Amino acid sequence: MKADGSGQARLTNNPAQDGVSAWSRDGSRIAFTSNRDGNAEVYVMNADGSGQTNLTNNAASDAVPTWSPDGARIAFASDRDGNAEVYVMNVDGSGEVNLTNNPAGDISPAWSPDGARVAFASDRDGNPEIYVMNADGSGQVNLTNNPAGEDYPAWSPDGARIAFASNRNGNAEVYVMNADGTGQVNLTNNPASDASPTWSPDGTRIAFASDRDGNAEVYVMNADGTGEVNLTNNPAGDGSPAWSPVP
Repeated sequence: MKADGSGQARLTNNPAQDGVSAWSRDGSRIAFTSNRDGNAEVYVMNADGSGQTNLTNNAASDAVPTWSPDGARIAFASDRDGNAEVYVMNVDGSGEVNLTNNPAGDISPAWSPDGARVAFASDRDGNPEIYVMNADGSGQVNLTNNPAGEDYPAWSPDGARIAFASNRNGNAEVYVMNADGTGQVNLTNNPASDASPTWSPDGTRIAFASDRDGNAEVYVMNADGTGEVNLTNNPAGDGSPAWSPVP
């Protein structure tokens, strides 16, 4: 859809479940998750929905893809080693490498805008928290360090901040923090569940998913949490927004 919620168009048109998508940085392609082959796999397609191709083709569950800024790699989560880990592969599906390699569950990778780091969620300290590591998997650090459950990290376009979801106030809310984990601020502050934040390319707005109207919808707000607007406004469940890098 357009950034104001208009022009909603269906891209995949498959009886399987397709979702959790991510745009390539040039806006020409979309990576997404689908179970059309009997289990969750990472696929890629052109931005108009054509050319749908299975990249992972593995008996394990492969999901939540995210493109590197240079367009050469895709990070994703997989349980092929017996627990969820963050992997990276080339955009043609070759060269799959386990980055996190930890007995805990590691999910929801998100590249920094300069491609040097990857944020992700992990329960290695007993509950899901936001971590960051170098793009080769080294230097893994806990950023949030909170007993609540936290997920869905998303870098601001300038790399200075990370938005994420946390239930530290009793329900899922969208928060933002500096890229080093300092300055954590609650943006949504609503009794509904607010999650899956994604930044606009200019860094002025954040789209997110919320069930505050009784079912999941896609909303947008200013980067300081003001000006919340429902974009999808449909009786179906709408979620997992991903902002196009180009208009």
